[in-house]
Amino acid sequence: MCYMDYQEVIDKCQQLNEKYQIEEEKFYTVIDQLANTDLTTDQKLVASYQQLLQVVSNEIIVMEEMVDLQPTCQMGGCAFCCYFPIVINEMEAKMMKAAMNQFPEERKHALQKHFDSYYKTYKEQLSELDTVEDVNDDFKYSYKKKMLPCVMLDTEENKCLAYEIRPMPCRTYVNYITPKVCEENVMPKETISYEFLYQEYMGALNEFLQYLYEEEDTGMVTYPDDLYREDLLINWMKGVQLR
Repeated sequence: MCYMDYQEVIDKCQQLNEKYQIEEEKFYTVIDQLANTDLTTDQKLVASYQQLLQVVSNEIIVMEEMVDLQPTCQMGGCAFCCYFPIVINEMEAKMMKAAMNQFPEERKHALQKHFDSYYKTYKEQLSELDTVEDVNDDFKYSYKKKMLPCVMLDTEENKCLAYEIRPMPCRTYVNYITPKVCEENVMPKETISYEFLYQEYMGALNEFLQYLYEEEDTGMVTYPDDLYREDLLINWMKGVQLR
């Protein structure tokens, strides 16, 4: 198969800078519509999380189609990026857990079994990561070298067990050239990040929570505290019990 080279990707990213403009209303329409439903507060929160993540994924597709970019990440069961440290805030962690509790019973049972096995298998490595203050490039490098898989990764099939609710860092990190750059480098420089979409995603969630706060019901979320408490995904999922 013929892949693009890195310079081609850079050129296309420059084209994107000239062509693409974020449409904020796509994000805020989600929360406006949910605010007017008869769902419970927690149901609204989980739906807002899932739908806003989907808006992010859709926007990336729009950008890719705009300049003819084709991701190579999923070719051949690639899961190299599933060994990076993933940081989310407590609000996102709560919403992920709530979303998983909505999975069908069989899937929840399989996921719970996977979690139990994961935290036993990697107990020693995880004990070194109980407290993480700064996830800088040095930390990412040393973490990635440990080859500690994401808690959501099925290492036998190289697939995410909660793919549809995977957090922002997983959605916005993309490779467009040969997968070998990820295979052969701990932290490949050739990958692309759409992390700038985080501002719109989190801005919409924050505005929704402000509205709920004024209504005196933020459900499972302690607002604004949960937005400012950040930790590794593997720490947030520790001890989770899917009902």
